[in-house]
Amino acid sequence: MPEHLPPTIDPIAAARWHALLPGAATGQAAGESPWLHEEVARRMQERLPWLVQKPVAWCDWDPLRGGLQGHALVAAQYPQAISHWVETSSPQGQARLQAHLARPWWSRSRWTGQAARLGLPEAGSVQLLWANMALHMAADPRALMQQWQRALAVGGYLMFSCLGPDTLRELRALYAQQGWPAPSHSFTDMHDWGDMLLQAGFAEPVMDMERITLTFASPERLLQELRGLGRNLQPQRFAGLRGRGWLQRLHQGLRQQLVTPGSDGTLVLTFEIVYGHAIKAAPRVPVGDESTVSLQDMRAMLRAPRA
Repeated sequence: MPEHLPPTIDPIAAARWHALLPGAATGQAAGESPWLHEEVARRMQERLPWLVQKPVAWCDWDPLRGGLQGHALVAAQYPQAISHWVETSSPQGQARLQAHLARPWWSRSRWTGQAARLGLPEAGSVQLLWANMALHMAADPRALMQQWQRALAVGGYLMFSCLGPDTLRELRALYAQQGWPAPSHSFTDMHDWGDMLLQAGFAEPVMDMERITLTFASPERLLQELRGLGRNLQPQRFAGLRGRGWLQRLHQGLRQQLVTPGSDGTLVLTFEIVYGHAIKAAPRVPVGDESTVSLQDMRAMLRAPRA
């Protein structure tokens, strides 16, 4: 595993998950965003008033899994801003998003200049990049941050959310007790995300977290929800399929270990949600006998206010 990649993510498994349409393996409609992602998007949208300047254009990165309802909340916050939809999952995902964006000829938004645009925005052209619940499933998060950084204008804002290391703590304890491999890869701590943001060319990163506890009526319902949220990207996961006996042991363990005290068999599972906010810093020219600066960076430096 290359040193710059997270040590507990299988990149091949991560790519397969990324290409899978949301809802495709859970019995939901293909392309339907997970409930937890929509809830996190709603909570992240409440932080938008923190932004000092309203964006002229903004970008939603992988909105199918991040949450279409969440996108609508941001669009309502900035009705005059151009919105860019960047769906990197697969051609099927892009087609699903294109169908979602299709508007009847009589729709007012079809004939205005603020219609949504599908595809990567021009480098340095958006003032807000919104990325909900994507970073923790990326095999190369530093490369993903650099893509976000390129899309943003200097002084533009990045807002993102992802799962933190306390996620699935009850399930991890059960797997450890049974002597099984971990049920998921290890999630990155918010302080490490802050360091990566600085390395990617962002400034003033602000990180915080909260825990959300979900309850489930049965092991079957719990596992269905987890299938919609992700896959086990741990390289040391089970090498093959398990049988009915193993599944019965898992269900029994969930009923015994995840039951809420004093409840009628309700199961609980913890999710740590990490929120991040950072600003794209002005590019710095390396000091040397000769220095090469791109035209885009030179324009950004000329537009930046003097200290």
